[in-house]
Amino acid sequence: MRAHDLSQIDASRHLLIAGPTASGKSALALAVARAQGGLIVNADALQVWSCWRVLTARPTAADEAQAPHALYGHVDPDRGYSVGDWLRDIGTLQDQRLIVVGGTGLYLTALTRGLAYVPPTPTEIRAEGDARLADSGGLARMVADLDPRTRDRIDIQNPARVQRAWEVYRATGRGLSDWQADTPPPLIGQAHSQRLLVTADRDWLADRIERRFRTMMAEGALEEARAMHPRWDPARQWARAIGAPELMACLDGTLDLRAAIDRAIISTRQYAKSQRIWFRGRMQEWQPWRADEN
Repeated sequence: MRAHDLSQIDASRHLLIAGPTASGKSALALAVARAQGGLIVNADALQVWSCWRVLTARPTAADEAQAPHALYGHVDPDRGYSVGDWLRDIGTLQDQRLIVVGGTGLYLTALTRGLAYVPPTPTEIRAEGDARLADSGGLARMVADLDPRTRDRIDIQNPARVQRAWEVYRATGRGLSDWQADTPPPLIGQAHSQRLLVTADRDWLADRIERRFRTMMAEGALEEARAMHPRWDPARQWARAIGAPELMACLDGTLDLRAAIDRAIISTRQYAKSQRIWFRGRMQEWQPWRADEN
């Protein structure tokens, strides 16, 4: 489907738009909202934070004046925010046509396939898991401790996946696969939505990423980072904004501005690559929308 052809978008259903960063998703969502109506809803885990507007390329005030937007910049950095929180928030908006747009695959997959409730891991069990994984042979022992069903379904070579499954089993006595089997139905099912996956040539997207980051710098991204510098903590969720670590290093004096910009552009391209991998693996049924044919 070509990017300029909105006639193939069904105005009677919710519209879900996924795609890699800088691929033009937000512009498409705004064009649809202006032509057909609808509430534009953020599905980007980095754009929820109130402290980042320029650095995460949130819609501008001019964009927001043209169509209603929701779930952008609504979370204070002092809070935690999970995919479950996002699903709860979007669930309060379903009395209208939604145009859900973003690049966080976990959000969109949870929205369209449902999200299993898994109890949070107690701090002491998380610490025990960290210690076990750090020991020689710890990964193999954690795999051996898993329930057979979970062990057969997860990537046992992935330490993070194994530790998460081990922690759930240790804390609840019930395997992660059993918890996931109780997944509720999705908030927005296939029959009630049209699902577009924005695709583009890799070189075209790489050029877009570089130009957009340089534009963000001109529009105040470094000033945003400076405002958050006194509160900087790499472990916090809001600190995961692409480009934030590089700009903070620049403010610390450990990286010059030119190098910080170059590294942030590289980080953004790597992020786009990881997004494309997720989309190819889990969104094969979504309708392609060629961004670079506009």
